[in-house]
Amino acid sequence: MKDWEVAEAAEAGMRPAADLLAELGVEKGEWDAYGTYLAKVDATKVLRRLGEKKRAKYIDVTAITPTALGEGKTTTTLGLVEGLGRLGKRVIGCVRQPSGGPTFNIKGSAAGGGLAQVIPLTSLSLGLTGDIDAITNANNLAMVALNSRMQHERNHDDAWLAERGLKRLDIDPERIQFRWAMDFCAQGLRNIEIGRGGKLDGFNCSSGFYITVASEVMAILAMSADLADLRSRLSKIVVAYSKSGAPVTTKDLEVDGAMCALLVNAIKPTLMQSIEGQPVFVHAGPFANIAIGQNSVVADRLACALGDYVVTESGFASDMGYEKFWNIKCRCSGLKPDAVVLVATVRALKAHGGAPKVKAGLPLDPAYTTENLELLEKGCDNLLAHIDIIRRSGVQPVVCLNAFYTDTPAERALVKSFAERAGAAFAVSDHWLKGGEGALELAEAVVKACSEPNSFEYLCDLAEPISARIEKQVKEVYGGDGVDYEPAALEKLRRFEADPETARLPVCMAKTQYSLSHDPALLGRPKGWRLPVKDILIYSGAGLLVPVAGEIKLMPGTSASPAYRKIDVDVETGRVRGLF
Repeated sequence: MKDWEVAEAAEAGMRPAADLLAELGVEKGEWDAYGTYLAKVDATKVLRRLGEKKRAKYIDVTAITPTALGEGKTTTTLGLVEGLGRLGKRVIGCVRQPSGGPTFNIKGSAAGGGLAQVIPLTSLSLGLTGDIDAITNANNLAMVALNSRMQHERNHDDAWLAERGLKRLDIDPERIQFRWAMDFCAQGLRNIEIGRGGKLDGFNCSSGFYITVASEVMAILAMSADLADLRSRLSKIVVAYSKSGAPVTTKDLEVDGAMCALLVNAIKPTLMQSIEGQPVFVHAGPFANIAIGQNSVVADRLACALGDYVVTESGFASDMGYEKFWNIKCRCSGLKPDAVVLVATVRALKAHGGAPKVKAGLPLDPAYTTENLELLEKGCDNLLAHIDIIRRSGVQPVVCLNAFYTDTPAERALVKSFAERAGAAFAVSDHWLKGGEGALELAEAVVKACSEPNSFEYLCDLAEPISARIEKQVKEVYGGDGVDYEPAALEKLRRFEADPETARLPVCMAKTQYSLSHDPALLGRPKGWRLPVKDILIYSGAGLLVPVAGEIKLMPGTSASPAYRKIDVDVETGRVRGLF
């Protein structure tokens, strides 16, 4: 059966959201129903009533450097939730809402797979309760306000503006920082020109789009503690600079309140469930290569107050998703992990060992489906690099080999030997095929890891200079030799380091997910390279500095063989087919 068929069969046995919430101890008035099986939970009300004295065992799931097909991180997250459920643990999962970009492109939905999925699949994949749409609208409302203001300031004098309660902002069209948002992979919209026509057709200038989940508004949703914090952060977004160099914010445009109005429901996590009936909070978005890529602080804190074990997920590999979990999200939430799961596959390790490139939509080379210990052994350098990254944070990882039916006993034994020699725990998990039953070995290893002390600590003190923190991240996390700044990035770096408030913002790197370096062609554990930083963006509302390394794009492109070609509707029943 295909994933969507497995999900459709499981949906017949779904538990009503009201039953799940009652078991968790969430009271009436603290949640809103979205049909029978979905609910929005007001975390502020729950946490105000319960306080945050009780804290669950907190587990993050990350991965080795993936292939273009992904290595099953979300599937493993859901499998672990189901496995802990089979052990009788009161467990809650926390995953990110799928973006329309991957759903209709190469990777498909972020629901998991096989018998380790979030359901209902169609709701999850096609908009859910509207959070990403609300973020898109809030982002674009700021752009509407910016372009409108520029048009009116061009067309009218100061007296006309003053009559309408407006002060001239004198926005520099060459220093616009914000872009439009769309939640599809639309490479044709990366760079555009707007306002063509007459004086009533807006302000003519260069502009562009990024994918919604890369918007600062999404980062703000992921980082905010509650609605009040969200409102405050939205007002600090720098959309442009004036001709004198002063920042122009959403507060200056008087659009911050309306943006928040669009996000009142989006700040509330959505309750869903695993195929085996465990509660799962879905909130915030993916793309840790170009964004924060984490489930929200709100969802994790809520889950930690309600459950005994909480399994959360970080985007892409440990150099991207876990590093941001470790040094950004944990600072913001005040939570620290009790265990970290590092997902690996024989397929990805062979790719890092020199097997032919994995290409989405095309058959795998036989090297991936037949035993090849030489390739696998070479590729384990990548596994060891990610083990070292997690150990650098003070936590000993649990390596989870996400089982494929083509893996041989000798290949599994080889990966185990590398992991254990590096000091990591190891488990094979067959959750895709067997659900929670197939994840029992992993669940038991995680329970054991949670009972052991760790020495979790941040990579850097925020009092260190920005340049020193970026350098440390490159050398101690990615394994590079240093950093090279292009002139525009260096100018921004000097300006940001001169501002005491900006100088203490955490660093949220934007780089490729397909290598520990900036270059997707450098597989394994590359040595002798330096990170080229082309630009440094400031997300004042989210409280982040975003160095942009290499050729990374904030708007991905759609492939020649996208998933939307296989998605359709049964017009007799209205059921969606072909999602994966």
